[in-house]
Amino acid sequence: MTKDVARPSLSDALTERVLELIRAGGLRPGDRLPSARELSERFAVTTPTLREALRRLEATGAVQMRHGSGIYVGADLERVVIPNPNVRPLQGDQLLQLLDARLLIEPPLAAMAARRAEPGDLERLRTVLDHAGRHLEGEDAALDAANMSFHRAAAHASGNAVLGEVIDSLLSVHGAEQREILRIFDDRRRDHDDHRAILGAIEAGEAERAEELMRAHLRDVTKVIASRLT
Repeated sequence: MTKDVARPSLSDALTERVLELIRAGGLRPGDRLPSARELSERFAVTTPTLREALRRLEATGAVQMRHGSGIYVGADLERVVIPNPNVRPLQGDQLLQLLDARLLIEPPLAAMAARRAEPGDLERLRTVLDHAGRHLEGEDAALDAANMSFHRAAAHASGNAVLGEVIDSLLSVHGAEQREILRIFDDRRRDHDDHRAILGAIEAGEAERAEELMRAHLRDVTKVIASRLT
Protein backbone atom coordinates (compact mmCIF):
# COMPACT_ATOMS: atom_id res chain seq x y z
CA MET A 1 0.00 0.00 0.00
CA THR A 2 1.50 3.32 -1.06
CA LYS A 3 1.38 6.38 1.14
CA ASP A 4 0.02 9.64 -0.15
CA VAL A 5 2.73 12.25 -0.62
CA ALA A 6 1.63 15.75 0.23
CA ARG A 7 1.81 17.96 -2.81
CA PRO A 8 3.43 21.37 -2.37
CA SER A 9 0.94 24.21 -2.27
CA LEU A 10 0.97 26.98 -4.85
CA SER A 11 2.52 29.25 -2.23
CA ASP A 12 5.28 26.68 -1.58
CA ALA A 13 6.01 26.45 -5.28
CA LEU A 14 6.08 30.22 -5.64
CA THR A 15 8.52 30.71 -2.77
CA GLU A 16 10.86 28.20 -4.42
CA ARG A 17 10.55 29.94 -7.78
CA VAL A 18 11.35 33.33 -6.25
CA LEU A 19 14.39 31.83 -4.53
CA GLU A 20 15.47 30.24 -7.83
CA LEU A 21 15.12 33.65 -9.50
CA ILE A 22 17.34 35.25 -6.83
CA ARG A 23 20.02 32.57 -7.01
CA ALA A 24 20.03 32.18 -10.78
CA GLY A 25 20.38 35.94 -11.12
CA GLY A 26 23.26 36.05 -8.66
CA LEU A 27 21.38 38.60 -6.57
CA ARG A 28 22.84 39.63 -3.23
CA PRO A 29 21.28 41.10 -0.06
CA GLY A 30 20.07 44.59 -0.82
CA ASP A 31 19.54 43.96 -4.54
CA ARG A 32 16.14 44.89 -5.86
CA LEU A 33 13.72 42.34 -7.30
CA PRO A 34 11.07 42.99 -9.98
CA SER A 35 7.81 44.44 -8.69
CA ALA A 36 5.04 42.21 -7.35
CA ARG A 37 3.06 42.87 -10.52
CA GLU A 38 5.98 41.87 -12.74
CA LEU A 39 6.62 38.75 -10.69
CA SER A 40 2.95 37.73 -10.76
CA GLU A 41 2.93 38.07 -14.56
CA ARG A 42 6.20 36.15 -14.82
CA PHE A 43 4.85 33.26 -12.73
CA ALA A 44 1.29 33.47 -14.13
CA VAL A 45 -0.41 33.96 -10.76
CA THR A 46 -2.51 36.70 -9.23
CA THR A 47 -0.75 39.50 -7.36
CA PRO A 48 -2.39 38.56 -3.99
CA THR A 49 -1.16 34.97 -4.40
CA LEU A 50 2.33 36.24 -5.19
CA ARG A 51 2.27 38.57 -2.19
CA GLU A 52 1.39 35.65 0.10
CA ALA A 53 4.53 33.86 -1.03
CA LEU A 54 6.58 37.03 -0.56
CA ARG A 55 5.27 37.45 2.99
CA ARG A 56 6.44 33.92 3.78
CA LEU A 57 9.88 34.74 2.43
CA GLU A 58 9.92 38.01 4.35
CA ALA A 59 9.19 36.15 7.59
CA THR A 60 12.42 34.20 7.15
CA GLY A 61 14.46 37.24 6.13
CA ALA A 62 14.95 36.03 2.56
CA VAL A 63 13.29 39.13 1.10
CA GLN A 64 12.35 42.53 2.41
CA MET A 65 9.30 44.44 1.21
CA ARG A 66 9.70 48.20 1.58
CA HIS A 67 6.50 50.19 1.29
CA GLY A 68 6.70 52.58 -1.62
CA SER A 69 10.14 51.35 -2.62
CA GLY A 70 9.96 47.75 -3.75
CA ILE A 71 11.06 44.21 -2.98
CA TYR A 72 14.67 43.53 -2.02
CA VAL A 73 16.81 40.49 -1.30
CA GLY A 74 16.99 40.09 2.47
CA ALA A 75 20.10 39.86 4.61
CA ASP A 76 19.13 36.39 5.85
CA LEU A 77 18.71 34.73 2.46
CA GLU A 78 21.21 31.94 3.21
CA ARG A 79 20.68 31.81 6.95
CA VAL A 80 20.52 28.27 8.39
CA VAL A 81 19.16 29.02 11.88
CA ILE A 82 16.12 31.30 12.07
CA PRO A 83 14.85 32.71 15.40
CA ASN A 84 11.22 32.17 16.35
CA PRO A 85 9.69 35.61 17.07
CA ASN A 86 6.57 34.04 18.64
CA VAL A 87 8.28 32.35 21.60
CA ARG A 88 6.96 33.32 25.03
CA PRO A 89 9.15 35.30 27.44
CA LEU A 90 11.30 33.11 29.67
CA GLN A 91 10.73 33.05 33.41
CA GLY A 92 12.78 32.02 36.45
CA ASP A 93 14.55 28.75 35.79
CA GLN A 94 14.31 29.32 32.05
CA LEU A 95 16.62 32.32 32.38
CA LEU A 96 19.19 29.95 33.83
CA GLN A 97 18.56 27.49 31.00
CA LEU A 98 19.26 30.28 28.51
CA LEU A 99 22.57 30.97 30.24
CA ASP A 100 23.34 27.24 30.37
CA ALA A 101 22.84 27.05 26.61
CA ARG A 102 25.22 29.95 26.10
CA LEU A 103 27.74 28.34 28.45
CA LEU A 104 27.87 25.26 26.26
CA ILE A 105 28.36 27.18 23.02
CA GLU A 106 30.16 30.47 23.60
CA PRO A 107 33.41 29.41 25.35
CA PRO A 108 34.50 27.08 22.52
CA LEU A 109 33.56 29.80 20.03
CA ALA A 110 35.79 32.26 21.89
CA ALA A 111 38.66 29.78 21.54
CA MET A 112 37.94 29.43 17.83
CA ALA A 113 37.86 33.23 17.50
CA ALA A 114 41.34 33.43 19.07
CA ARG A 115 42.59 31.06 16.38
CA ARG A 116 40.68 32.36 13.38
CA ALA A 117 39.67 36.01 13.88
CA GLU A 118 40.41 38.28 10.94
CA PRO A 119 41.57 41.89 11.42
CA GLY A 120 38.07 43.09 10.62
CA ASP A 121 36.62 40.86 13.34
CA LEU A 122 39.02 42.28 15.92
CA GLU A 123 38.24 45.85 14.87
CA ARG A 124 34.52 45.13 15.21
CA LEU A 125 35.02 43.75 18.73
CA ARG A 126 37.09 46.79 19.76
CA THR A 127 34.51 49.21 18.36
CA VAL A 128 31.65 47.48 20.15
CA LEU A 129 33.47 47.54 23.51
CA ASP A 130 34.45 51.19 23.08
CA HIS A 131 30.76 51.93 22.52
CA ALA A 132 29.79 49.88 25.59
CA GLY A 133 32.32 51.77 27.71
CA ARG A 134 30.48 55.02 27.00
CA HIS A 135 27.25 53.65 28.49
CA LEU A 136 28.27 52.25 31.87
CA GLU A 137 26.46 54.90 33.90
CA GLY A 138 22.87 53.68 33.86
CA GLU A 139 22.13 53.74 30.12
CA ASP A 140 20.98 50.14 30.22
CA ALA A 141 19.33 49.91 26.79
CA ALA A 142 22.42 51.14 24.94
CA LEU A 143 24.76 49.12 27.17
CA ASP A 144 22.77 45.91 26.70
CA ALA A 145 22.73 46.36 22.93
CA ALA A 146 26.51 46.86 22.92
CA ASN A 147 27.10 43.86 25.21
CA MET A 148 25.01 41.59 23.03
CA SER A 149 26.78 42.92 19.95
CA PHE A 150 30.07 41.90 21.57
CA HIS A 151 28.87 38.34 22.12
CA ARG A 152 27.52 38.18 18.56
CA ALA A 153 30.77 39.55 17.15
CA ALA A 154 32.87 37.08 19.18
CA ALA A 155 30.75 34.20 17.88
CA HIS A 156 31.02 35.51 14.32
CA ALA A 157 34.81 35.79 14.66
CA SER A 158 34.94 32.02 15.31
CA GLY A 159 34.36 31.42 11.62
CA ASN A 160 31.52 28.98 12.33
CA ALA A 161 28.54 30.68 10.70
CA VAL A 162 25.96 28.14 11.91
CA LEU A 163 26.91 28.41 15.59
CA GLY A 164 27.16 32.16 15.17
CA GLU A 165 23.56 32.12 13.98
CA VAL A 166 22.56 30.01 16.99
CA ILE A 167 23.99 32.64 19.34
CA ASP A 168 22.43 35.45 17.33
CA SER A 169 19.05 33.70 17.47
CA LEU A 170 19.26 33.15 21.24
CA LEU A 171 20.16 36.79 21.83
CA SER A 172 17.62 38.14 19.34
CA VAL A 173 14.60 36.14 20.46
CA HIS A 174 15.41 36.54 24.14
CA GLY A 175 16.48 40.19 24.07
CA ALA A 176 14.09 41.08 26.89
CA GLU A 177 15.50 38.28 29.03
CA GLN A 178 19.04 39.46 28.35
CA ARG A 179 18.08 42.95 29.57
CA GLU A 180 16.59 41.38 32.68
CA ILE A 181 19.83 39.47 33.24
CA LEU A 182 21.76 42.76 33.02
CA ARG A 183 19.38 44.36 35.52
CA ILE A 184 19.67 41.49 38.01
CA PHE A 185 23.45 41.10 37.60
CA ASP A 186 23.83 44.85 38.21
CA ASP A 187 27.63 45.06 37.90
CA ARG A 188 28.22 46.95 34.68
CA ARG A 189 31.90 47.67 35.26
CA ARG A 190 32.74 44.04 36.10
CA ASP A 191 30.81 42.84 33.06
CA HIS A 192 32.70 45.30 30.86
CA ASP A 193 36.07 44.32 32.33
CA ASP A 194 35.28 40.66 31.61
CA HIS A 195 34.58 41.52 27.99
CA ARG A 196 37.84 43.48 27.74
CA ALA A 197 39.78 40.49 29.09
CA ILE A 198 38.11 38.13 26.61
CA LEU A 199 38.95 40.49 23.75
CA GLY A 200 42.56 40.67 24.95
CA ALA A 201 42.88 36.88 24.83
CA ILE A 202 41.30 36.74 21.34
CA GLU A 203 43.65 39.49 20.10
CA ALA A 204 46.64 37.62 21.53
CA GLY A 205 45.56 34.38 19.87
CA GLU A 206 45.36 32.63 23.25
CA ALA A 207 42.63 30.13 22.57
CA GLU A 208 42.58 28.33 25.91
CA ARG A 209 42.60 31.58 27.85
CA ALA A 210 39.81 33.05 25.71
CA GLU A 211 37.72 29.95 26.30
CA GLU A 212 38.31 29.97 30.06
CA LEU A 213 37.59 33.69 30.38
CA MET A 214 34.32 33.38 28.46
CA ARG A 215 33.33 30.36 30.56
CA ALA A 216 34.20 32.14 33.83
CA HIS A 217 32.30 35.24 32.72
CA LEU A 218 29.10 33.35 31.91
CA ARG A 219 29.40 31.21 35.04
CA ASP A 220 29.71 34.31 37.22
CA VAL A 221 26.62 35.81 35.63
CA THR A 222 24.73 32.52 36.06
CA LYS A 223 25.68 32.27 39.75
CA VAL A 224 24.48 35.80 40.47
CA ILE A 225 21.21 35.26 38.60
CA ALA A 226 20.63 31.94 40.39
CA SER A 227 21.23 33.45 43.82
CA ARG A 228 18.92 36.41 43.20
CA LEU A 229 16.11 34.31 41.77
CA THR A 230 15.91 32.10 44.88
